Amino acid sequence: MNILEQKLQKGVVIVAEIGKNFIQTEDERPVSEYLENARVLARAAKDKGADAVKFQTHNVEDEVLNMEFDSPHFKGKSRYQWVSRNERSTPMEDFWKPLKSYCDEIGIVFFSTPMSRGAAQKLQKLDVPFWKVASSDILDFVMLDFMVETGKTIIIPTGMSTLEDVDQSLNFLRRKNGRFVLMHAISRYPYPAEDSNLLTIPFFQKRFPGVTIGFSQNSPWVEPAIAAVALGARMVEQHFTFDRALWGPDHKVSMTPDEFSKMVRGIRAIENNPEKRVAVAEDPAMQKYMGTENKFLHEGEVPFRSIFRKSLMAGQDIPKGAIITADMIYAMRPQEFAGGLPSEKYEEVVGKTAQCAIPKFSPFTPDVLT
Repeated sequence: MNILEQKLQKGVVIVAEIGKNFIQTEDERPVSEYLENARVLARAAKDKGADAVKFQTHNVEDEVLNMEFDSPHFKGKSRYQWVSRNERSTPMEDFWKPLKSYCDEIGIVFFSTPMSRGAAQKLQKLDVPFWKVASSDILDFVMLDFMVETGKTIIIPTGMSTLEDVDQSLNFLRRKNGRFVLMHAISRYPYPAEDSNLLTIPFFQKRFPGVTIGFSQNSPWVEPAIAAVALGARMVEQHFTFDRALWGPDHKVSMTPDEFSKMVRGIRAIENNPEKRVAVAEDPAMQKYMGTENKFLHEGEVPFRSIFRKSLMAGQDIPKGAIITADMIYAMRPQEFAGGLPSEKYEEVVGKTAQCAIPKFSPFTPDVLT
């Protein structure tokens, strides 16, 4: 039994999503400053009741194409340059290793979301206890294939996804005998509390019996997080910062320490008490967060899909006649401009033959494969 399963047996697992909130200024700062910021945030999350802290790990080589585009929640900032900055800011020896050691020292679980297979390979060197993919990457079968091979549990969020996307991702994992937790999530940054649509949680419980369901919130709302637990969520992930006014894309959707502490207290008060959970779920004040018992793509999530979904690209120069192997394939953003087959077609590309020479970073398309 891994550490996640152990904690889930005891109660709700509460995750402080620090992400990249250790970056707090537009101008670049020394790695040592980022590390100290990350340590202070991890310590505060621990003190406010978090079971785990989560970060985000980038590897620009196989994540994002070198072209000019930005994201809907961070306009005016080149995505390629932002990812490159994040990679520079978090070297293995001077950031990830000492941060992981510090979290171990203070007794809080450390893990991170890899944004590509290359990033996952980095994190594997740290022996992270389980995986969490980004909502944008639940169809990145290049990365999921690597994760499944490690035997670790994979946390799958469902923001910016249709129900068909969720089914496709879980079917891939089941074919590979993967273990997973499914998270209700909405990829809007932030979204009104009334749009939480928490009845997606019982919808998932019925559609995927036996699967652990959680709630990943991209907004700083205390009550919906507590109500999610009342409906059966066994894991809650919440962005965490000291100040929503700090510079960067995620501070504005994060809870402050006092808000996080209030959320933790509310969750702990009901997590193992069925009567209290029912009382919270049926509280008239909570009904505005419930929505409909369904999984659907919110209108505000649509602009993220074409930018954050991935296409299959050549990860090296491939000569004519070569048999395509998994290590030759990258899944890269932005799908809208990359061209080629979407990342969920990964299994259809492995084993095919290159009809012609395929230069590195060129898209895999049906006409270049047999």
